[in-house]
Amino acid sequence: MSTKASHEIGWIGLGRMGEAMAARLVKAGHGLSVWNRTASKADPLAQIGAEVVTDKAAMAHCATVFTMVSTTDDLKEILFGKDGVLTGGARPKRVVDMSSISDTGSAEIRKELTAAGVAYLSAPVSGNARVAKAGKLLVVASGPRAEYDAVQPLLAALGRAAMYVGEGELSRIWKIAHNTMFGVIIHSLCEITLLAEKAGIPRHVFLESINQSVLGSMYTKYKTPGLVNLDFTTTFTPKLLLKDLELGMGAAKAQGVMMPTASATRESLQSLANNYPGDIDFSVLLLELARAAGMTLAPENVKVSDGLA
Repeated sequence: MSTKASHEIGWIGLGRMGEAMAARLVKAGHGLSVWNRTASKADPLAQIGAEVVTDKAAMAHCATVFTMVSTTDDLKEILFGKDGVLTGGARPKRVVDMSSISDTGSAEIRKELTAAGVAYLSAPVSGNARVAKAGKLLVVASGPRAEYDAVQPLLAALGRAAMYVGEGELSRIWKIAHNTMFGVIIHSLCEITLLAEKAGIPRHVFLESINQSVLGSMYTKYKTPGLVNLDFTTTFTPKLLLKDLELGMGAAKAQGVMMPTASATRESLQSLANNYPGDIDFSVLLLELARAAGMTLAPENVKVSDGLA
């Protein structure tokens, strides 16, 4: 382990998403220094050639520092808190944050970084850890155009595409809108799947037909194996999805936009988060809606494609 980052690129945050994304950069041939609060989570990166840094303040020696954490408060703590990246004498050229945080929190961070002479790019993504490993993430960025252009090759290495949507926190609004739709789609997908199953169509047959129809998407495809076989291995928890729906409702209120479908989904997800507060995938919603429909589901034990291979 190193106490001083020696690479131009640094990565902070090695949860399910962060580890998969950082590994993409290493495998693309980029030298990478990494730090994580729980040091053992850096082991898989060390095994493929990343430098593990023990002091996050030492990451300030990198030109570009990527961050992928859970909340706005986590990001503020990592950057400005005790022994944070900006608490020493060194400064990175830029911070590229890929977390899902609010636009207001991101704006506060941008203001503080700008005052410290550090550029800031907001760059949230579409996709989960499996999508990241398959190289099919979409990265959507906002902030100074010159900063986007400077890191575009790195963003492109993380997935299938990178897009620039404008200045400031517009990518945060994009991510909030994206994840609000995310919740609405899984809710609708579970509802219609149960309707079809109760009428007599096996889940795997119905979901494959949806995937082959005009309604199919990368999202419906990669959720299909879990819904068919009742595998709720965590990609994103009910609590985190509820948080994103609440951000969506807050943004809608601020913009004066009605979102009745999202509002109904948010209420259902509140119940789901109450009943499943721990480490389980949000697609466990299928079981809750089945219970409400008087159905007891069983795994179909059918091998189906997730569309990511």
